[in-house]
Amino acid sequence: MTAIHSDGIKTVLIAGGGIGGLTAAACLLQAGVDVQVFEQAATLGEVGAGIQVSANASRVYREIGVLDQLKELGFQPDQYRFRVFDEGDVLQNIPLGDTYVERHGVPYISVHRADLHRVLVDRVSELKADAITLNAAVSEFTEDDSGVTVHFVDGRSARGDVLIGADGIKSVIRQQVLGDTPINYTGDASWRVIVPMDSLPEEYRQTSVDIWVGPGKHAVTYPMREGTLLNLVGCVEQHDWDDESWVTKRPWEELKADFVGWHPAITAIIEAADRDECYRWAMNNRLPVDNWSSKRVTLLGDAAHPTLPYMAQGAAMAVEDAAVLARALVQETNPTEALQLYQRNRLERTAKIVNESSDNRNLFHLDSVGALREAFAKRDMNAERTAWLFSYDPTRVPLV
Repeated sequence: MTAIHSDGIKTVLIAGGGIGGLTAAACLLQAGVDVQVFEQAATLGEVGAGIQVSANASRVYREIGVLDQLKELGFQPDQYRFRVFDEGDVLQNIPLGDTYVERHGVPYISVHRADLHRVLVDRVSELKADAITLNAAVSEFTEDDSGVTVHFVDGRSARGDVLIGADGIKSVIRQQVLGDTPINYTGDASWRVIVPMDSLPEEYRQTSVDIWVGPGKHAVTYPMREGTLLNLVGCVEQHDWDDESWVTKRPWEELKADFVGWHPAITAIIEAADRDECYRWAMNNRLPVDNWSSKRVTLLGDAAHPTLPYMAQGAAMAVEDAAVLARALVQETNPTEALQLYQRNRLERTAKIVNESSDNRNLFHLDSVGALREAFAKRDMNAERTAWLFSYDPTRVPLV
């Protein structure tokens, strides 16, 4: 991203201080555009556990100068395996580690979300000390020919040239831009636990990302924090979701019951889990749309295109959005033209990932081991993802 301050777009407001919003802030500040991030929470932090950073996102982190920190804080897995839920045999393999770096020029990293978030906060604050405002819950925005004003619940307001809604799947900004676009419960609920790696029998200590597939459910396991922690996400079909909470603690016994009969590696992780720290949340998404911008307001990440995590690309899409949007805002002096340039270059790719992630849900949950083996035998995940997913460089791709 060329460090040129746009004559037409001098101040960008960002609603949301999560991974996407902070990455956009870093990209813009580094390019010479003034930014103010408004976060509704009273303290900065990130809920959740692990996140996978593939090459398409790593290139952005390299561009804003934080990739080396992520390499130190995270873990570089040696392979990405699709495995049968009970016997554990490998159906597909994507080489990672040094082989991945040789092919893509940047690493594949698994990192704790809190660590990634902290690195981004530090980088944004380094670029502009007072860039982030807390306790700033957005109520609405108003826009006119000369700018956009964001209004907060407590009566304050702020004005800039452009507003970015990076405020997640329940986005207030999206509601005003697009109107009602209902959140869809997909029929899956996800468990999340983290265990110390040394709490597991040695034979179950991982250096890989493993996707365990089976009838009606699947699980994802991978190391974090230099290999000292192991993250487990278990996705289970559950027809009804009646809990209003976004993330809820649930009894450990329910988690254990959901994975009876699974491979000993999975049951060992569950046995090692803190009984009081088992979380479950609903898997929600929205259908792709063909526009997410007004004249001076646009969306990124889950606010624009929430996706199921079945390609490990939800956060990566927000990171890609951030880089492309920053480039568009620098390239075009007219805000409306800049936002159209951004979304024109993001709509097709993000829709493809949303749809393929949904398709993976069906693939991973096929109703028999025989069906799983047959379906995976027809695919080459390494070739597919290399061809269009990992190879994408949001910091260099031509914007048309």
